[in-house]
Amino acid sequence: MLDTPHTPPTTDPATPAVPATPPAGAPAVPARQFETPYVDAVRALATEPWQRLHVPAHHGAPENAPGIAELVGAGAMSIDFPVLFSGVDQRSWRLTAPGRATPLMRAQELAAEAWGASRTWFITNGASGGNHVATTVARALGTETVLQRSVHSSVIDGATHVGLEPHFVHGSVDTGLGASHGVTAAQVARALSEHPGSASVYLVSPSYFGAVADIAAIARVAHDHGVPLIVDEAWGSHFGMHPALPVNAVRLGADLVISSTHKGAGSLTQSAMLQLGHGPHAAALASLVERVVRSFQSTSTSALLLASIDEARKHLVTRPELVGRAIASAERIRAAIRADRRYRDATPDVLARADAVAHDPLKVAIDTRGAGITGGEAHFLLMRDHRITCELSTPAALLSLIGATAEVDVARFLAALQALPEAAVEPERPIAMPAPGARAMGLGEAFFSAVELVPAADAAGRVSADALAAYPPGVPNVLPGEVLSVEAIAFLRATAASPAGYVRGAADPALDAFRVVA
Repeated sequence: MLDTPHTPPTTDPATPAVPATPPAGAPAVPARQFETPYVDAVRALATEPWQRLHVPAHHGAPENAPGIAELVGAGAMSIDFPVLFSGVDQRSWRLTAPGRATPLMRAQELAAEAWGASRTWFITNGASGGNHVATTVARALGTETVLQRSVHSSVIDGATHVGLEPHFVHGSVDTGLGASHGVTAAQVARALSEHPGSASVYLVSPSYFGAVADIAAIARVAHDHGVPLIVDEAWGSHFGMHPALPVNAVRLGADLVISSTHKGAGSLTQSAMLQLGHGPHAAALASLVERVVRSFQSTSTSALLLASIDEARKHLVTRPELVGRAIASAERIRAAIRADRRYRDATPDVLARADAVAHDPLKVAIDTRGAGITGGEAHFLLMRDHRITCELSTPAALLSLIGATAEVDVARFLAALQALPEAAVEPERPIAMPAPGARAMGLGEAFFSAVELVPAADAAGRVSADALAAYPPGVPNVLPGEVLSVEAIAFLRATAASPAGYVRGAADPALDAFRVVA
């Protein structure tokens, strides 16, 4: 999908294309997308007979850190060069001619072309770091924003730290499956009309369960109100790379997109990208994003993480047949689940939501409510007894993620599901996700206030000082400044007690105590 109308002609359109067995009807892959300029540069550096007298302290030699060499391999150590190494990350008289792009710059240009962005930045502190960049950008535009309530906790952290005042738009919630989804263009239009001081719109698409919002319509609404659209597309980094996948947000009119490249595209954990869209709103953000990225990006950026983005981009773009196989394996799982007596394919539940215009086919949601086992118990037993790890479980569902170029062993997974025990009586389900609590204070006011730790029995009615998020997916169930409800306390404690449960932001891992405003 490299030839969509939003793709900028950044390079010579006459560049010959190299066939990569693309799916029927798919455009040919430009030859330049087979290049990995940053990877090639660091590999070339590793072949030189350096005497390293600089960081990192292992100097690229396995004998200097044998435990690390056993952990990541001698090859990884050899290319673990520091940031700003001459000619790779910065210009050099020897390796990069004056006025020419460095290998890192060229790698980012290729990524921008691949995803249809006007500009791309590689970041090495994950999509969470990208959300901190984006919330800072949003705050620079104005003090108010229209914000989807079910954003990742890193968005709330960022908004809190920079003093961004959110006007929340509440996405749909499937209380049965325990899944939060997206918002509609009509909701965004209403919020912008009610809060004319808002200088941006910030939302999530796709949802953790793979629901894709109508980004094109929402972008038109935002632009009609004179504000840019920021999209956390952490779970859609593979979108737009195959005809059977949804179109990615930057091609649909989003102005700034956070992409967690490691989640769907296959780079190393903690690597991610920021993508700039097209049009006047995106263009106006370019300089600001550049400066904010610089202020957040580590000055010791990992060459391994940067190289993994370059390599993952090439693999994803030039091997569309692998993406097709991954999608086919996901569909084989869904087909078997649809024919099963115990389990149920939950994809129709996701698509039935008014906010969902498409679904990520590489997310397989399995309803366990009729299977005589909770999703959490299934998750735990698959790990313990079958060494199969899934992405997420709720009391009612099991969610699997298939990498965009990863064909899974369908037979093994289905056999393990059938081997799970079945209770004679339908297991009791913990309570559904709680509704957001009443807001008593602003995010920053609560977060920076004096606090105290109180027992769970005394926490109801108190104002939370923390963002508390059942994790995964990491969507805050309680925000700083919201009143803790009996339902929220019970839900979070049940999550913490479940086999795969964890609550991000909790002062006490068991949630026997809560941190509240004093």
